[in-house]
Order: sequence, then structure tokens, then C-alpha cells
Amino acid sequence: MGYAANTLDHQWLPFTANRDFKANPRLIVRGEGMFYWNHKGDKILDGSSGLFCCAAGHGRKEIADAVAKQLMEVEFTPHFNTAHPSGFEVARRIAALMPEGLNRVFFGNSGSEAVDSAMKIALAYFRAKGEGHRVRFVARERAYHGTNFGGTSLQGLVKNREAFGVLLPGVVHMRHTWLAENRFAKGQPETGADLADDLQRFCDLYGGNTIAACFVEPIAGSTGVLVPPKGYLERLRAICDRNGILLVFDEVITGFGRTGRAFAAQSFGVTPDMITMAKALTNAAQPMGAVAVREDIYDTVVNAAPEGAIEFFHGYTYSAHPAACAAALATLDIYEKEGLFQRAAELAPYFLDAVFSLRDAPGITDIRGYGLIAGIDVAPGTMPGGRGLDLQKRLFWNGLHVKFTGDSGIIAPPFVAEKSHIDRIVDIIRKTLKET
Repeated sequence: MGYAANTLDHQWLPFTANRDFKANPRLIVRGEGMFYWNHKGDKILDGSSGLFCCAAGHGRKEIADAVAKQLMEVEFTPHFNTAHPSGFEVARRIAALMPEGLNRVFFGNSGSEAVDSAMKIALAYFRAKGEGHRVRFVARERAYHGTNFGGTSLQGLVKNREAFGVLLPGVVHMRHTWLAENRFAKGQPETGADLADDLQRFCDLYGGNTIAACFVEPIAGSTGVLVPPKGYLERLRAICDRNGILLVFDEVITGFGRTGRAFAAQSFGVTPDMITMAKALTNAAQPMGAVAVREDIYDTVVNAAPEGAIEFFHGYTYSAHPAACAAALATLDIYEKEGLFQRAAELAPYFLDAVFSLRDAPGITDIRGYGLIAGIDVAPGTMPGGRGLDLQKRLFWNGLHVKFTGDSGIIAPPFVAEKSHIDRIVDIIRKTLKET
């Protein structure tokens, strides 16, 4: 396929400095294994699994064939009062990976939709229980929960919020978990569990019986990989239990093996009431998101409605889309057959040691990591986020894709990576930092 310069005029790119991009575009035209190729023919090592979603690497023929086959059988089935059999099978497969009890699955098309669905499920659940006064939500500073109005209200990244007014009422934010004394902590930091007490303070201030749910990423990913301090998630769980609050883990980034287990909930030994997921569910081959819900939450909502009535007035045209389901099933097969979750766990120590070797590189101010994901902070330039954007561009032309949010880079290679790929990622980052 050819690309003319004027084709750049009409698309408004998301989360992108559009004028800067169109002046010197970075187009990706092919992917295979650990690599992308750009429009100039340069080979680009993928250090961030696309956007943390291509865990099985690029160009997986098994997934492409499954999607093509499904599209030729039936490309779409309406999911309101009808269904395609594959949706039930994907739900069964997801439930088998979940912590015990989270065995009901609601589908959407993205992590953003999964988060908004989880918010609605929480409200519907308490209304069905006769606790409709629970309408507040608690989230966290530096959190990312997608871009719909619900998720934007929950998230704690100022640039993602400031242009959109007051957003949803009744959302309050706990402090984030980054502490200066925990700089360069590999794995879970030793201090900071007490930050979870912010949730109890909100219970004391507003009344715990007014709060529906607390949303957290087990590892705050997009902000630069903030690993939870030891005891932090356990403390949140205990406070939620004391006050009857639902605990929701946003595992859109950490789900499907990134922490060495199927989900971070299992890695950290804390079971939430709901888990949101997307990204690696289909290896990014098709858009798909989902919420895994405790069985009793589902039962409460469903059984509160009259027999024969719709129980939950929510969903999407493309919920459990047949092609997305085909991609999900093929992806889950790859994870199982190739043992990729275990592979991620085995590669993690080497990966973290390699990334932490950058602590003496020019401009590095902090490194954090757990499993097969790590964040690196660079000293800011004259404009917040400017240094990070410059580095992301320089890395691309030096043969490496690493996603930056502000001045934090998130390194999260596909699980099919070899140690040589990890070494190459670190070498290119070090070389590029020396150039700036």
C-alpha cells in the first residue's frame, strides 16, 4: 500500500502532538514477532508490546486465521436478546483464569468501556440490594482508567481531565503511591502501605455507606509503573470489607500474564470484587474489553428484576463481537500452548536486572518494575512531558518503540522476547539518553 503526504491531513490522532507528528511522521506498516517496520523500511524493536497489548508478539497467523474464518461464517450477530456461541466460550475461558468467585463476564470493546461498565455494575448492584445511596467512587491520583466520562472522572492524570469540566460528581481521589524514599525500588516498595488509609478517611468524611466502589490499578501502569507498596492492596481490601465497598482492579495493562500470573490479583494475593481487562485479551488483533464480576454480584442484579425483564440496561453494539471472540480464543490458546505466562515469570528477573542497570544512565531519576513491566523516569526539560516525547521519537528512529507518558517511559516487551531482545532494548535506551 502506498501512502501519499496528503493522506495525513484528515486524521486527528489521539494522545498525539498532531502538528509535530505530521511534520515528521512515524508510520508503522508491518509487524512480526518482536519487531515493527516503519514506512522507510527500518526495523523497530517493540519494547512496549504496542500499547502493552501484543503479549504474544506480532503477526500471529493463528489469530489472523481464526478471525478470517469467523468473518466468513458470520461477521456480526446482535447481542441484545440474541448471542453468538463464541461469547460464552470466551467468558468460560476468562472465568477459568480468574481468582475464585469472579466467574461472570460482561463484554465491551476496550478498557475504557470495561471501566465504565464496572462503574454501572457497581451502581446497579447496590440499587438491587436496596443500597441506592451508595453513589460515590474512590480512585487514585496518577491513575489511568480510560477516556470515557466515567473513566476520565476516575483517573488522576491532570492533562487527561482539565479540558473536560467537572466530569462526574461524587468521585474522590486517594494519594498516589510514589514516594521519594522508594526510588529505584525493584518489586514492591517497603514503605507506603499506610497511603491506603486515605480510603478510610473518605469513609469517615462522607460515610462509608455512600461509597459504591474503589477503583485501582494493582500496578499503576500508564503513569509510569507504580508498583504497590507491600501491604497496600491488602489494606485497601480490608477497608473495603469493613465498609461494604466493592474493590475493583483495573487490569487492562497487568492482565494476561504481565506480572507472571494470569492477573496481578493472583500475583499480589488480593482478590477484588471485579476485574477489568482488555489489551492482551486478543493480543490487540481485535478490539475487546471485559469485566469479570463476582457471581453473587451478578445474581443480585439479575434476580432483582421481574422474570422475563431486562435486568441491566447497559451494553454495546459490538459486545462479544464474533471476530473479537475468535481472536480472544486463539490468543488464549497461544498463551496456554506456549506457556507464555510462565515464560514472562521466568524472564522477569533478567528483564528487571537489565532495566535497573540504567540507573546510572544520563537523566534517569527513578526506575520501578515488577514482572515484565518497568517504568523509567527522566529529568524533565523546559516543558513537562517534553523530554519524554523527544526521547520516544529519538528511540523510534534509533530502532526501538517505548511508550512514554509525560517524562516516564514504560518498558513492557512481548512475552516471546529473548534475553538478547532485552539487552538490545536497554542498549538503545542507554545510547539514546547519551545523545540527548
